[in-house]
Amino acid sequence: MASADNPLLICLMGPTASGKTDLAIELAGRFDCELVSVDSALVYRGLDIGSAKPSYPHHLVDIRDPAEIYSAAAFLADANRVVAEILQRGRTPLLVGGTMLYFKAFLEGLADMPPADPDIRSRIAARAEREGWPSIHRELAQVDPQAAARIHPNHSQRLSRALEVFHSSGVTITQWHQRATGPAFDHCRIVQLAICPADRAVLHRRIARRFELMMGEGFLEEVRRLRQRPELHVGLPAIRAVGYRQLWRHLEGQCSLDEAVQAAVVATRQLAKRQLTWLRKWPDLEWIYTDHTGKWAVSEPADGAFEGPNAASPLAMALNYLARPPL
Repeated sequence: MASADNPLLICLMGPTASGKTDLAIELAGRFDCELVSVDSALVYRGLDIGSAKPSYPHHLVDIRDPAEIYSAAAFLADANRVVAEILQRGRTPLLVGGTMLYFKAFLEGLADMPPADPDIRSRIAARAEREGWPSIHRELAQVDPQAAARIHPNHSQRLSRALEVFHSSGVTITQWHQRATGPAFDHCRIVQLAICPADRAVLHRRIARRFELMMGEGFLEEVRRLRQRPELHVGLPAIRAVGYRQLWRHLEGQCSLDEAVQAAVVATRQLAKRQLTWLRKWPDLEWIYTDHTGKWAVSEPADGAFEGPNAASPLAMALNYLARPPL
């Protein structure tokens, strides 16, 4: 069991637009941290505006071309290597992001599943285009009912991967997960934090405002440049990222720009809801709730309305959690 003498490792999670990056940068100055991105969009070069790519240095940013497929297994290998190097330098790793599957892989380990198979993935995507993702979900339910119960019928990337694993190996993704190896950093004192506005309406307003700012910064032109590359298409994980796939549809003439923007905002809210669903069930998680000004909101109100003092900052709350002796 880790003690106060063990090296510190910080995991900072939260839904999109919750203020994770700002808090991580503040913590970096207090704990001599190196930030490690835990984000499935930030790994791709050229996905800058729409992924809210930070200017502050992070590991595992811009490490893949958008034509490539990046998986949880690839992230785990990269993160294990980077975190080990940070610890060897005597610094504190701070993993920050909202891709919950990546955090789960890092903290719990991951089975040595088959690598991505582009041909199988393309066939699944083509069938989904014809029949819809609920049809893919029904097929998964026949071969792996446990995975189908975990994965929403509209979560295309996870559905595709689960069915691809089965078709390529003959072994279900549930069975692969049962073979998972343990985490690599049990010797560290791991502190897991989550930041989120206490009022869901505040989060929704932040999401809408951030997308408005992205559009003003040239997000549409960014997607237009990506679309000029003939090897990129909507079946790739990079282009399926929230915001990118909606603007891509607009550029293909499938909807107006206003419709694409509205769809992207709705999809981002849905992403935040999925992230919060993961986090509500997350063990050993210390919550930092904020109000509409970004200050500490004391606790999550049952009725969604904020009441109470807000003198403390999220940084102060995070420092308080980090100062606690391990159990």
